[in-house]
Formats: sequence, structure tokens, C-alpha cells
Amino acid sequence: MGYTSSSGGGIRGSEILPFTVQVVKGRWFTVFASFLIMTGAGATYLFGIYSKQIKASLGYDQSTLNLLSFFKDLGANIGVLSGLIAEVTPTWFVLIIGAVMNFAGYFMVWLAVMGKISKPRVWHMCIYICVGANSQNFANTGALVTCVKNFPEGRGILLGLLKGFVGLSGAVMTQLYLAIYGTDAKSLILLIAWLPAALSIVFVYTIRILHTARQPNEVRVFYHFLYVSIVLALFLMVMTLLEKTVTFTKGAYAASATVSWFMLFVPLFIAIRQEAILWNLKKKADFARDDMPVENPPETKLKESPAPPQSQPPEDEKHTPCFADIWNKPPRGEDYTILQALLSWDMGILFLATLFGLGGSLTAVDNLGQIGESLGYPTKTISTFVSLVSIWNYFGRVFSGFVSETLMLKYKIPRPLMMTFVLLLSCVGHVLVAFPGPGAVYVASIIIGFSFGAQLPLLFAIISELFGLKYYSTLFNCGQLASPLGSYLLNVRLTGKLYDREAIKDLAKKGLTRSSVKELTCIGTHCFRLPFIILAAGTLFGALVSLILVVRTREFYSGDIYKKFRDDPMVTDMVEPVNLKVKDKEPEK
Repeated sequence: MGYTSSSGGGIRGSEILPFTVQVVKGRWFTVFASFLIMTGAGATYLFGIYSKQIKASLGYDQSTLNLLSFFKDLGANIGVLSGLIAEVTPTWFVLIIGAVMNFAGYFMVWLAVMGKISKPRVWHMCIYICVGANSQNFANTGALVTCVKNFPEGRGILLGLLKGFVGLSGAVMTQLYLAIYGTDAKSLILLIAWLPAALSIVFVYTIRILHTARQPNEVRVFYHFLYVSIVLALFLMVMTLLEKTVTFTKGAYAASATVSWFMLFVPLFIAIRQEAILWNLKKKADFARDDMPVENPPETKLKESPAPPQSQPPEDEKHTPCFADIWNKPPRGEDYTILQALLSWDMGILFLATLFGLGGSLTAVDNLGQIGESLGYPTKTISTFVSLVSIWNYFGRVFSGFVSETLMLKYKIPRPLMMTFVLLLSCVGHVLVAFPGPGAVYVASIIIGFSFGAQLPLLFAIISELFGLKYYSTLFNCGQLASPLGSYLLNVRLTGKLYDREAIKDLAKKGLTRSSVKELTCIGTHCFRLPFIILAAGTLFGALVSLILVVRTREFYSGDIYKKFRDDPMVTDMVEPVNLKVKDKEPEK
């Protein structure tokens, strides 16, 4: 039985095997596989669920827990190593390294929390969680960079989708762990250890850069992926809220997890449909080529227009020292070297805005469990906050990717301007935590999750547009280095210290000392007020800094930044000419 595609053709039984090979080797299957890998690459956002288990099992105070959280953020954002490795090794090697690091790091954390090994020192735990979190950079570099290079004209949309699936990762993995392990939060750490590693290993050879012809309907296909992901996000939101109000059985959890993972595989059917269209277009092209006159064959034309020899760079330019052109930067949008990009004013402005923007958002996300506890929310409600952050993290990512791309292409609005608005929105979430009213933390978790998710696709897209794609593997990882620095300053040095100070004051009022309690806990609205006022002020400063980049890049974004990809002969659109030839022959039949 053959497969019939929307293009009007079909796939006969004898063609199923070669068609399957085409699907697995195609760009659209690479996108599907990348979605699954990205779904497993968001384990760091689940820290708010299992952090209480680490704190209780190992007897940490809030400052120590925040130090552990900082090393998690440090590992998650120090991706320079994965970027440099990706410059000189194939993608499969990058993914395998990430899988090994993910399992090794989180498995050691699980062993420590379960007491299966002797209690590790704090710096041991910091290394374990840093290694585990750093593995997501290898998944990002392998999947995300590959997709951007395969679809350069849809990078904003694709970055939003890919990072959106990372945002959904927390909610998806929560559904799976509830179905497999029940409500044991310690087992969530074990799931985080093996699942992302398994996904990378399964799809390790399907993630690769492909120089193939573009299709004119690529954006429409991306919207189909978007609709599927929105349905998945809404389903996860409904299930999350139901699980906090209704007692689920083991079978109900299993059914919820099954539906979630089925939706994750719907993009595979979209990929198969697109490859079926390409398959039938190829058959039509072969048919049209057989009917073409023998004179002036395409091969002759190719031989008549060889590449001019002067297009090759002169011998003296091939051996230019790497430090010679650091200050002789190309125009925006051309391929910068790594040092040219890192030492540019544009990257410096992005660094400063990211320091306060992502640093403040990470601080809020990592402390969400303790925020809910300090305000007297029950444990079930606190896990709802974490899930809401994960789901709205997704909405922020796809929104910033699709909307910023539309505004830039249709209205020439600079992408950095949207980053400014996102940072201003993040300020509102910090203020709601500093001055909480009834239900304010629900609203704050939505705002913080949305704004946190929106920042990453914008940052990655801006870097690819300003500095080119040649060294994108390294540059996009360098661009997020400000995030762990901001997390350390704002989370460990600021929020953790101020929280512990308030907790010690509460103990003193009760006539107790720090040594008399195992776990340092602060209860009340005052616990996080001062640090989140400072976070709001810092994020506002980051928004003002990003306005400088808006002014600097306004002229660049007023032009056609994707023109060079349409003019590139390596990616010439081969779909529409085939259709035109077929249509020209139809009247003769």
C-alpha cells in the first residue's frame, strides 16, 4: 500500500524503503529529532522541584543551596567548550559528549541524595551538578546550531520553536516521572540523568548540516509545528492544574504521559508529509527532464560558466594572522571572527543587558520553591508555580521567535527593541514577588516564566544576525556567558545572603541560634522583599542598556538582512522551477 501526499502523487510499495531513507536523511527529520533532544535539554529548570530534597537530605542552608544553584546555572551557560569542539568535530561527537556528561553528573547527584554514597562535600556536589547542567550546551550546540544553518532565513522562528520545546521540557519530564516513579521527587533526578542522554544517543546520526534546496513553504511548515506545540503546551497546563486539585491514580498519570509523548511525535508526521511532497516533486522533475529536448542540456550550461579563478582568496590572505583583523571588523551581518565579535561594542551591550536580564530571571526561577514556602503555600501549589514557569517559558520563547521575526521582516522593527520590552515585563514580575498580594505569586510565575523564555531566542537570533553564522557554534555560547555571572552576583551573593539574614533574624526573635536548627528557613513577606527590589532595578537598567543597541542597529535592521542567503548559489530554490516546468508541459498533453 502506497502513501499519497498532498502534492497529488503517491509512493508505491517498492518505493517505501528509499523514501524512508530520504525521510531519515532529510532536513525535516533533523528538525523533528532536534525537537526531541531539546525536550530533554531543560532539566535545569526542574531544580525548583528537587532542590528541597537536596537541601533536606544533605542539610544545606539557603546560601549553600543557592551556591549549588549557581553552579547549575554556570554549567548550563558556559557553552564555549561545546562551541569550540563543534567547530572542529562532527555533530555526532558533540552529542555523544553531552550524553555522557548528562548521565554522569546527574547520576552522581541522585546517588548523593539517596544516600547510596557517603555524603559528598559541597564542592563535590557543585561539580556534579555543573557537569550535568553543562551537557545541555552540547545538546544545544548540536541541534540548535545545525537547524539554524539548515534554515538560515527562518532562524528567528526556528530558534523560538527549539527553545520553546526546552521550555516545555520541565512539564513533559514531570508528567513522565509521575507516571514512572509516582510523587517521589528524588526519582526525578534519576529521570533527568538517563532520559536526555538516551534521546541524544538515539538521534545522534540524524543531526547534521545539510546543504539542500529551500522550499517556498518553509514558514508555513514552521507554523504547523507551532500549532502542535501550542496544543501540547495547553494540554500540559490543564494536566498540571488538574493534578494539583484532583488525586490522580497511577494509570491516570500514565495516560497523561502517553498523550504528552504522542504529541511530541506529531512533528514526525509533518516531516514525513514534507518529504513526500519533495519525493513527488523529484519524480515529476525526472519525468519533465526525460521529455526535455536534448539540445542545451543543463550540464552544458554549468560547464560554460565556471567559477572565476579570481574568486579564490589570494595566497597572502589565506595566512593572515588570527589577531591581525580584530579591530578591522566587517559590516554587521557578515561573518565576524570569534575575537572580532567578542571585542565589539554590540556584544558588550548584549553582555550587560543579559547580565541583569537573564541573571535576574534565573534568580527568580531558582528561588521559586523557597518563595512559595516563605509565603505559606503548600507543597503541591509550589510545584504548580514551577510547572507554570516551564509552560510560560515555552510561550515566551515561541512568541519572541515568531513575533520578532514578523515585526522585523514586515515592519523593519529591530529585534533588540523586543528584548527591551521583554526586560521591562520581567521587572513587573520581580515587583510582584517583592510586594506579594493574594495570588500574586501565580501571576509572577507566569510573567517571569514568559519573560525568561523570551530572552534566549532573541539573544541567539541577534547574535546570528549581527555576527554571521560561520562561527555561530562558539559565538552563541559566548553570548550567554553573562547569565551565570549574573546568577552568581544576584542569586548567591545577593538573594541567598539576604534571605539567610532574614531567617537568622526570625530565629533570634524566637530565642534560637543558627546551630540549633538543621535547615535555615524564613517565613513571611519580608524574606525576599529587598533582593527582588534590587532585581527589579537591575533589570530596568538592563532594559535601558538594550535601547543603546536598538539605536546602533536601527539602520542594519531597516535593510534586507536575509538577502545574501537568497543570492547564495549553494542554497538556490529548486522547487518552484520544477513546478513551472511541469505546468508548462501540461497544456501539451
